Amino acid sequence: MEKKSGKILLALILSAGILSAYSLIEPYLMEVKQIGVESKDIPESFDGKKVVFISDIHYGPFFSKERVRDLVTEVNDLAPDLIVIGGDYVDHSSEDISSCFEELRNLKAPLGVYGVLGNHDHWGRENLTHEKMTEAGITPLDNKAVWISLVGERIKLGGVGDLWHDTQNISPTIDDVGVDDFIVLLSHNPDYAEKIKTDKVDLVLSGHTHDGQVTFFWLWAPYTNSKYGQKYRSGFVDTKYAKVYVTRGIGTTILPIRFFARPEITVLNLKRV
Repeated sequence: MEKKSGKILLALILSAGILSAYSLIEPYLMEVKQIGVESKDIPESFDGKKVVFISDIHYGPFFSKERVRDLVTEVNDLAPDLIVIGGDYVDHSSEDISSCFEELRNLKAPLGVYGVLGNHDHWGRENLTHEKMTEAGITPLDNKAVWISLVGERIKLGGVGDLWHDTQNISPTIDDVGVDDFIVLLSHNPDYAEKIKTDKVDLVLSGHTHDGQVTFFWLWAPYTNSKYGQKYRSGFVDTKYAKVYVTRGIGTTILPIRFFARPEITVLNLKRV
């Protein structure tokens, strides 16, 4: 009996070691996730266009400059028509901001590169982040919006400020749109979707939750950093007024681990129906 118990204990210890080692490897197992976005409001000239969405890089001690450089290469190799970034560019240090955007300035897309700030981009350094974004050719969309035009047709891309550290003004995104316009809203924190009270927004793009970063084999995450528990962990979420897509994000925070919550580059393939 003691011999059998010893074998079971050894198996448990080995399993725990293997799973712990895997949690340190998974942050490097980037997934390129292809998503179809279908709508009758997508103009013909945007039919088939590719939007690459990334978020939560958390550049810093657990995500090196070389990894940011590799991320940029991987995104550019996807030949995106449009790139959007959901915030949390750096993890904690203000000293990392310039270095991060030295690499992100190499992102290329014919329809532009746009982004909003996340909670980690605030803490008194939002002005520097906006400055370096702009220098890198990334247009900040915190409480702003732009029309993106192509062959005489257009879609609208807007953003709101971070839910924890900024104000949120959706008016620039929705005030001058019609019922047939295709509207995309960037919000770092997906919890903001619960505050949307208009049906003018076709798609909300968010990050922040990292899919929990650690899950029990995809089924449940002990911590999601969301007021709504598991609801906004990752993937598509339907709300009363808008459809939300939550990416699992790129980097990590607090600990350099992921467990059955792989990092994700999201490719949104637009399709007119």
